[in-house]
Amino acid sequence: MKFTEEHEWLREEDGVIVVGITEHASEQLGDVVFVELPEVGNEVTKDEEICVIESVKAASDILAPLDGEIVEVNDAIVDDPGKVNEDPLGDAWFFKIKPADPSQMDDYMSEAEYKTLIG
Repeated sequence: MKFTEEHEWLREEDGVIVVGITEHASEQLGDVVFVELPEVGNEVTKDEEICVIESVKAASDILAPLDGEIVEVNDAIVDDPGKVNEDPLGDAWFFKIKPADPSQMDDYMSEAEYKTLIG
């Protein structure tokens, strides 16, 4: 698993990257009340805003961590945004992306490096 400075996690599964937000991010947001996901089939560019999360505290954007194509989204968190707070590292993943350049994963932190970042 890899982590971004924007508090996203990335997990490779059979050549596709599953993306969600970290437990730290979900705690900082507070109770999530709305999630807008990208469309399946969208071609995205790294650092492009592709998701919106709204909580009782704030609204945040999720950036595409890689160049690639969105191949699946997690409609369960659209129907029940609270799942993001309940299981951010598991069932509450946001989308799956087929990377155009898998080596972009090398730019991200290990779990130990991420834990150091959030202190």
